Amino acid sequence: MVMMLKKTVKKGLIGGMSFAKDAGKINWFPGHMAAATRAIRSRLKLSDLVIEVRDARIPLSSANEDLQSQMSAKRRIIALNKKDLANPNVLNKWTRHFESSQQDCIAINAHSRSSVMKLLDLVELKLKEVIARQPTLLVMVVGVPNVGKSALINSVHQIAASRFPVQERLKRATVGPLPGVTQDIAGFKIAHRPSIYVLDSPGVLVPSIPDIETGLKLALSGSVKDSVVGEERIAQYFLAILNIRGTPLHWKYLVEGRNEGSHDCIDKPSYNLKDLRHQRPKQPDSSALHYVGDMISEVQRSLYTTLSEFDGDIEDENDLECLIEQQFEVLQKALKISNKASEARLMVSKKFLTLFRTGRLGPFILDDVPETVTDPPKSRRVVFEVLQKALKISNKASEARLMVSKKFLTLFRTGRLGPFILDDVPETVTDPPKSRRVVVL
Repeated sequence: MVMMLKKTVKKGLIGGMSFAKDAGKINWFPGHMAAATRAIRSRLKLSDLVIEVRDARIPLSSANEDLQSQMSAKRRIIALNKKDLANPNVLNKWTRHFESSQQDCIAINAHSRSSVMKLLDLVELKLKEVIARQPTLLVMVVGVPNVGKSALINSVHQIAASRFPVQERLKRATVGPLPGVTQDIAGFKIAHRPSIYVLDSPGVLVPSIPDIETGLKLALSGSVKDSVVGEERIAQYFLAILNIRGTPLHWKYLVEGRNEGSHDCIDKPSYNLKDLRHQRPKQPDSSALHYVGDMISEVQRSLYTTLSEFDGDIEDENDLECLIEQQFEVLQKALKISNKASEARLMVSKKFLTLFRTGRLGPFILDDVPETVTDPPKSRRVVFEVLQKALKISNKASEARLMVSKKFLTLFRTGRLGPFILDDVPETVTDPPKSRRVVVL
């Protein structure tokens, strides 16, 4: 299926659009990005630790390849943000993949205090050996546009303010739904004794993304402005992913469950004396929530129906193109967009992409985990699991394997596991040959 998708994208047969070499390449490099990239490179040299924020839905595609060599030479933590939008089972495989490559990785939700606290605990653990030697430490937050760097910075700032209430009020980072909001580098003090500064930075991409599929994944997740690639083109790519993976077929039971008594759960109005009290602003009207829910169900039902009744060959590019065209028509009805609308196809694309980006269609991970190094051998996993229990490390700890390794190594290095000599004595001088020992005896 993966090869099928790559073949379809490269041949440019999604929706009849041209994916020629020059047309397919994604180019989005605003003027501030070149200057920001230079500034990031110079500050990376001074940083004691780098938090590389990536989109959990594209753990590989959201890496800035131009900065990888420099970041890999530093203490680095890969923070897979927006984990609430990512498939948890596949996300666990991705974290194990990075750990197997000796790379610290943690899945986070930048808007969750507890999630960010776990990241900070890992930062402190990584900086523990440096804290004793340096009075001031720099932690740099780096990532491509719109992966949630500034949201993470704001959460870190809130936690720091509660930990250190005496420190001066600090400016918050600007957060926006569009890529490219943060356009300069700012520092935020999060601790003292030692002083630890977190440096936020603008999201920067490589000047050109030669791999078409990587560029489309970045556009689909919102790291590249829609206007650069085109909403329709992005929506066609997403539909191709769904169809080739067979995702709509899994919505059969979900749709059936939602259709059973979908409006039976609306409470009838009831009144009592408590209603006369001053109340907080009301939550969204239940009828509005049901309207959105019904629209999502209709979108899923429409995609399930078109794919399940499709009698063509999904691996044939022309058949796939016909299926996507049919799905655009049913999506227009499901999203309640008038046939008379001159920009109907664009409106369908925008609404459909919004459903994906807000997680309304369910959790997704678009990048496939490399098969060769996804999991450690079973015997090694069993040993780590046994050690984790023996060392009383919680199964919920996102960096559990790292904690197990550190504690286990400490036991060895302090001699708690007994005396050891790791070097083997050369056999040539260890003992005389057996024949000579016999003669002497």
